[in-house]
Amino acid sequence: MLYIVLRVSLHGAAEGRHSLSECIIFVPSAGAFQLLSGCSSNTQSSSFLLGKSSSQVVKKEQVRATEAMAEQAYTVPTFRERAPEGMQEYQRMAAHFGRDLVQLQHELHRMKVATKEQVDNIEITREVKGMMPLRKDFPAEVPTAPDFLVSLRSHTVWEKTPVKLFCTVSGKPNPIVKWYRNNVAIEPLSAPGKYKIENKYGVHSLIISRCAVTDSGIYSAVATNPHGKATSKATVCVRRPPGAGELSHLPGQVPLLSGIHLSKLEVTLMESFGVTFGTEGESVSLVANMVVVPDLPNLPPETMWYRDDTLLMPSRWAEMSVGGGVAKLTLPHLNKDDEGLYTLRIWTKDGTAEHSAYLFVKDATPTVAGAPGAPMDVAVFDVNADYVLVSWKPPNTTHEAPITGYFVDRRKSGTKDWVQCNDSPVKVCKLPVHGLTEGASYHFRVRAVNKDGISLPSRMSSGVTAADVESDVEVIKIEGKYDIAIRQEELQGVYVTIPDPPTNVHATEINKTYVVLSWTPPSPRGRVPVWYLIEKCVGDSHIWQRVNTAVQLRSPRYPLYDMEDKKSYHFRVITVNKYGSSEPSEPTAAIQKVDPYGVVSNIGVPSAPGQVIASRNTKTSAFVQWEPPKHANNLMGYYVDASLVGSKKWFPCNHRPYKHTRFVVHGLVPGDTYVFRVQAVNAYGLSEESQESAPLFIDAALSTPSAPYDISLLNCNGSSMTLAWKRPKNTGGSKITSYYLDKREAESVDWKEVSPSPTAHRTFTVENLTTGVFYEFKIQAANLAGVGLPSEPSKAFACEAWTMAEPGPAYDISFWEVRDTSILVQWKPPVYAGAVPITGYFLDMAKKGSSEFVAVNAEPVGHCYLKVSGLETGTSYVFRVRAVNAKGVGKASVVSDPVCAKALPGTKEIVCGVDDETGDIFLNFEACDVSETSKFTWSKSYKEITESSRVSITSSGRHSKLTFVNAEKDDLGIYSVAVTDTDGVSSSYSVNDEELKKMLELSYNIKHPIVPLKTELNYEILEKGHVRFWVQAMKLSSSVNYRFIVNDKAITSAEGYKISHDVSTGIIQMTVEHFTKANEGTYTIQIHDGKAKSQSSLVLVGDAFKVALKEAEFQRKEHIRKQGPHFSEYLSFHVTDDCTVMLVCKLANVKKETTFTWFKDDEGITVDVPPNPMSGSCSLPIPMFSRKDQGIYKAVLGDDRGKDTSVYEISGKVFEDIINAIASIAGSSASDLVLQCTPEGIRLQCYMKYYTEEMKTSWFHRESKISSSEKMRIGGTSEMAWMQICEPTDKEKGQYTIEIHDGKKSHSRTFDLSGQAYTDAYAEFQRLKAAAFAEKNRGRVVGGLPDVVTIMEKKSLSLTCTVWGDPSPEVTWFKNEQEVVSDDRYKITFEGGKFASLTINNVQVEDSGKYSINVRNKYGGEFVEITVSVYKQGGDIPEPKLGQMAKPVVTPKPVTPAPQSAKTPTPQTPQPPQTPTPSVKSPTPTPPPSVKSPPPAPKSPTPPRSMRSPTPPRSMRSPTPTKK
Repeated sequence: MLYIVLRVSLHGAAEGRHSLSECIIFVPSAGAFQLLSGCSSNTQSSSFLLGKSSSQVVKKEQVRATEAMAEQAYTVPTFRERAPEGMQEYQRMAAHFGRDLVQLQHELHRMKVATKEQVDNIEITREVKGMMPLRKDFPAEVPTAPDFLVSLRSHTVWEKTPVKLFCTVSGKPNPIVKWYRNNVAIEPLSAPGKYKIENKYGVHSLIISRCAVTDSGIYSAVATNPHGKATSKATVCVRRPPGAGELSHLPGQVPLLSGIHLSKLEVTLMESFGVTFGTEGESVSLVANMVVVPDLPNLPPETMWYRDDTLLMPSRWAEMSVGGGVAKLTLPHLNKDDEGLYTLRIWTKDGTAEHSAYLFVKDATPTVAGAPGAPMDVAVFDVNADYVLVSWKPPNTTHEAPITGYFVDRRKSGTKDWVQCNDSPVKVCKLPVHGLTEGASYHFRVRAVNKDGISLPSRMSSGVTAADVESDVEVIKIEGKYDIAIRQEELQGVYVTIPDPPTNVHATEINKTYVVLSWTPPSPRGRVPVWYLIEKCVGDSHIWQRVNTAVQLRSPRYPLYDMEDKKSYHFRVITVNKYGSSEPSEPTAAIQKVDPYGVVSNIGVPSAPGQVIASRNTKTSAFVQWEPPKHANNLMGYYVDASLVGSKKWFPCNHRPYKHTRFVVHGLVPGDTYVFRVQAVNAYGLSEESQESAPLFIDAALSTPSAPYDISLLNCNGSSMTLAWKRPKNTGGSKITSYYLDKREAESVDWKEVSPSPTAHRTFTVENLTTGVFYEFKIQAANLAGVGLPSEPSKAFACEAWTMAEPGPAYDISFWEVRDTSILVQWKPPVYAGAVPITGYFLDMAKKGSSEFVAVNAEPVGHCYLKVSGLETGTSYVFRVRAVNAKGVGKASVVSDPVCAKALPGTKEIVCGVDDETGDIFLNFEACDVSETSKFTWSKSYKEITESSRVSITSSGRHSKLTFVNAEKDDLGIYSVAVTDTDGVSSSYSVNDEELKKMLELSYNIKHPIVPLKTELNYEILEKGHVRFWVQAMKLSSSVNYRFIVNDKAITSAEGYKISHDVSTGIIQMTVEHFTKANEGTYTIQIHDGKAKSQSSLVLVGDAFKVALKEAEFQRKEHIRKQGPHFSEYLSFHVTDDCTVMLVCKLANVKKETTFTWFKDDEGITVDVPPNPMSGSCSLPIPMFSRKDQGIYKAVLGDDRGKDTSVYEISGKVFEDIINAIASIAGSSASDLVLQCTPEGIRLQCYMKYYTEEMKTSWFHRESKISSSEKMRIGGTSEMAWMQICEPTDKEKGQYTIEIHDGKKSHSRTFDLSGQAYTDAYAEFQRLKAAAFAEKNRGRVVGGLPDVVTIMEKKSLSLTCTVWGDPSPEVTWFKNEQEVVSDDRYKITFEGGKFASLTINNVQVEDSGKYSINVRNKYGGEFVEITVSVYKQGGDIPEPKLGQMAKPVVTPKPVTPAPQSAKTPTPQTPQPPQTPTPSVKSPTPTPPPSVKSPPPAPKSPTPPRSMRSPTPPRSMRSPTPTKK
């Protein structure tokens, strides 16, 4: 059996990077073999052990040299015979790892030869070193003091992981390096295995294995030699990962489980709540999603929520729910009391599952600017019958004024009113409250006060009941059913009446504001209530004074506020009940107020915390730790503040005191640099701020990079290969400094280092390869934290020379300027160009997950970049590049990583501008994200600008500026900037010819400054006819110089000219007092203000000058006019609410003797109220305005000082404006359309305040305008406008609208004349039409009959009249209401249906009486009465009355009554007179009586007896019928 142990070590001396392959080969008798491989580190030699005879071929010296450099070889375990059942597995393993034995022997021989050569080299080296002492030594270098070439770097690591601190020191002689932690020397022997100190090749290192949190601190390396000492320091921060004991960001605060809680559910937490930020008053929900197996709706997992170390219970401040795979905690009304670490603990089958995150609650906006935040954590202690002690925590103050005190408020449960407990603010965070009602429940809240105002109130405390906590009654339970109360006096056999004095009188709270006195009540105290009296004695005066004269104390506590400073007091207490008072208690020791900021132990604010150390945590958080204060003084916690470097503005990181000395600050901006400070907090307030931490750049903590990937072959010439690869996806928070390459033949298992020195680039040419052999490669990346994991082995590349005519693949595809719809793709040209030069590139694109690539560009592009537009926002794409030459299209590049078309949050673009001071043109860029190692790379046409005389580049923080030295056309093009070590932060800007011209103009104006003018030189005419020339500059200094030039002649301030300026407004002016024809010409002003100049000119010649001169003369005349009575405002008009037109004017400079007269068309107007000039205004009312009121109106004002006239012509445009103003008021007051029926048709009426036909009024039927015609008549009165439909038909149905136009808008009213409204209206029209027809054609007496006839007897009397009717009426005569029948004496005739007569022959006295005629036809009729008086012959003729025509009494034929109309609402405006209700339904008001239809009269065939014919006038006689 042959055992072979192979041990091969490969290392790069420059980087200290090692790898080892160790193979153990044993060949059993059966001829099988097995190969095992393993890796180790720190190996610097190779050794071979071939059985027992291999050591005999090497000299002893060589063996010792080999052993000195080699670690202990691997010991081959004793071979164990395998059982038959294990042979199958053994054979499988042997087949898997086996190789051809002959090949193995060749490999062993090669390795043996190589090892021998190495051992020989070691021996030669040893011999050379042995000969060195024979040579004379000469000092090669001058002795120097120690100096750190590479300093220590700070580290943040996880718990239980190692950390390596290393540094490089130079100096002659070589310095000795010693290590310290927190200034304490590190002794490796004191903690075996903990520390390892090394020194290799000048690199000193300290390795801490399995770091604990307690290993955090400041480590320093101190290098010394005879010429000096040097120190390098670094901070190590050790954090615990989540779920491993204490949390990484906070000390463990959730209490440990007290026992095992069995659960049959398997619970796995999925997405859970993270760090949350809220504001007081808001609502926040913390949600955790989980998978529960089995998921039973009625049996959700049991959950517990913790805030810090407090188990939360459901309350008004916290709502909890679990079910449906979700656990939720809702805080409906946030307060700073809610800030803290929230932990969700869920019972599972295997124990518990937990998740924690911090909730930050910032102050709500105060009601008064500058007021402090609200206090928090209000608690109540020491509860007694009428006394409690309230405490709270103070708020943090950063930019607010210091807190000067606090107000405490109380509220009885069940009420809403808060009562302030202290009259003046208390300075400490606790207040004794007395005077409470025993048995009542109270809530308390606190408000902070500073010089700017009072804060919002804190969250109120839990309810507490004021009750006596100490009692002399002892309760004994018997068998758990009965309670027996026994008093102390009964146990002692004494009945107490007069109580004993209290005992143990002392002060429990002492500070600058108050002292709380406490004592122990007497025992027994008796059956009756007791109270207490307190007496005080100042100093040693032995004079006792009563303290609480007006207060009856029932609690053994009392706060004292009225103690004077720097005086000591003694106190004693007396017990009182209804039987009397006890003896005084023993007096207290001397008690004195204490200044909380004095030196008394445990009194006052804490001292400031110690050193603050900040280190990286994540891209948005930092880990801060500090040393506790030396004097804690009952510490409540700490406040941490942060400030952006350079801003000098501090903001709070936590809003509730934090108890521990380590804290994670969240919500920071990546790429910014912050400093931190800490304040300690107790009941007396906040300590002084600690010293600031060192500035910390916010970025993720350092770690080694991940593995490179996608190794590709770019070229091969038969003996070398050029490789490329993609950078690691995770750089570890630090720039990658180098790459290490290993290679192996495809059939080999051993990796060999390609080069002893790493490469800094992502391409490398591997030399000395064998043609025809397949090689595999792997790569490791390194940064400041160390060397990362190796990549996966590449594909096996054949080492065969490329001879194809087409180009090789492009490589290094990168993405810049990623926006929502576009991406800029860049790549590097192929290393292998092919047979002819490359002429262009094709860019192919595909959506992520798809293999269907499409070409982005139809024609090849000649440069190595292309902007792809028209992408879908939020969609991921992959790209590849194909190079083109004259022979064809070459190989496609490796497919790029997916890129999402979505701009980074906060992305900004390049801004082009001009410097206001220097006039330089610049391009400025602000990055949305940077890292500590980021650099701004500017390019033109996407070629990096390295050194250029045309531009200069400056960068600071997030900003970078490219400034053109002397911009010209050569600078046109596309400029881009990229920020390294970020997620592709970049932007580009195209400088075109037009923009460059604009920028150059701005630059010229800045470099050659002018005085900027707001306005050019202008003029205005002042009163008295003065002319002011003025110009206004944007800004003037006090040293400004200027001059006015008129027609090439400089003007100075002299008679007739006044020149001045105002620096505050920038106005320069010149006033010409006598402006005449001689002032025509060119006006110029020249301004000099420092280096800036300006000039402005105004040309006043020709028509422009004539206008100015005319205006100046007018103003001069106006000035003269205003010396006497004059119109300050000339005649104008306005229309009142009742549509009366008023001509008004305003007067000035009048007196009692001043007269005022109105004229129209040169004729005087007499007004009802004479004008009163002394009132300052006069007016002329024109009611019922219409076209007749047009004319020229004139107002004349005068007295002995002069006369002034105002003329106002009302015509044309003025008349139209007045009508429009009337129309506006009338249209606004217009009522809804009213329906009114007439015998001629249907009328629509619109009532308004005033109507005149001059108003622009339009009527519409449906949408067609109506013109006045025989069918549609349009008219109106002063109160209304109407439109009448004559003889309506169904065509006239529909909606009617009236529009009243006032020149600006129209006022419309509508009426729907259809349906039932039309039916009722048409019926009413027919009724009125029939009534009118009947009235027209009824029988009637046209004329001829007198009222009274006097006649002598024996004469003949003829009563004759003309009648009319169609058809011809019937005529009946009556005497004394009895029908007259024709006979010999009474002869009745009716000729032609027109003339009716009654003739009485031989009239007798008895013929006297009342005669009447009744004329009727089918439409009605009337009767006429005549009084006949017959006197005897020779008798006196009766005096006749004044005769007059007989008055007919109309007796029309009755018409069928119309149906009763419905009641309709009447609008408020206008209010027409009350009229009878119309006969048809209408939603409009009733018409006035002037247009109402006559009501029908009842039919009366015979006149009533009571009626008589009126006496006709004497001048009238009965007419004689016309004879045909």
